[in-house]
Amino acid sequence: MQRSKWNALREWALITLGVLIMSVGIYFFKFPNHFSTGGVTGVAIVLARYFSWITPGTFVSIFNVGLLLLGFLVLGKSFGARTAYASLLMSGLLQLMEVLFPLDHPLTSQPLMELLFAVGLPAVGSALLFNLDASSGGTDIVAMILRKYTSLNIGIALLCSDTIITLAACVAFGMETGLFSLLGLIVKSLFIDVVTDNLRIQKCFHIITSHPEHIEQYITNTLGRGATRLHGEGVYTHDGKTILLTVVSRHQAMLLRNYIHTEDPTAFLIITTSTEIIGKGFRGVN
Repeated sequence: MQRSKWNALREWALITLGVLIMSVGIYFFKFPNHFSTGGVTGVAIVLARYFSWITPGTFVSIFNVGLLLLGFLVLGKSFGARTAYASLLMSGLLQLMEVLFPLDHPLTSQPLMELLFAVGLPAVGSALLFNLDASSGGTDIVAMILRKYTSLNIGIALLCSDTIITLAACVAFGMETGLFSLLGLIVKSLFIDVVTDNLRIQKCFHIITSHPEHIEQYITNTLGRGATRLHGEGVYTHDGKTILLTVVSRHQAMLLRNYIHTEDPTAFLIITTSTEIIGKGFRGVN
């Protein structure tokens, strides 16, 4: 029970960290450069160009609160508390930053470098949220509603809407900013996939050994992981062998590999990498 509470606290802390990273990238690099790479923040940047008395952060708060209410009305209990928390937290952080750190121009005179931060930081934050089955709300809520009522390909729909929002930056801020925004949209899509996959990486072990007892105890007692024992036979010698199957994190993989090398140097190891492990102790079936 205590471990379950600790895991829940850790997940909420990571969601908070992810939202903070996103907010820093959006406020300090995306807003002052008018980089519109889609989503609610992209719409806010474009609208703030024509309604200058309303800040982009305020637009984000208005859209997020409105979409949250729509999500609760349409999706009901299936609408995640994590998404609601992340969406409201990001809105609050952006408005707080507008008060504490007012900006009227970019931090540097290097738009390409600023674009990398404007895309990279929110991508890392989004990947953290996606890895915990959360999101920052916004157009993700629209996608959840469309998925419920239509057979529309959500990924394509969101890509098309983000592209339209990005192209609007060409009209609002000129071709140079629009092209930077379009480049940012492409990089963002690729970067989120890369970061998400790296966060989900697990190491799969196939351990062929004649002395499995100590290895099994190390896996279950020290690493806190489960394992499956299979019985095999060497094709050449016909000696009986034990095959242990287990999945561990990257850090645990290094510890397990070193332990096996010390305890049973004759063991045969097959170590593979996976980004999708579904089952107890890992991810549930969605």
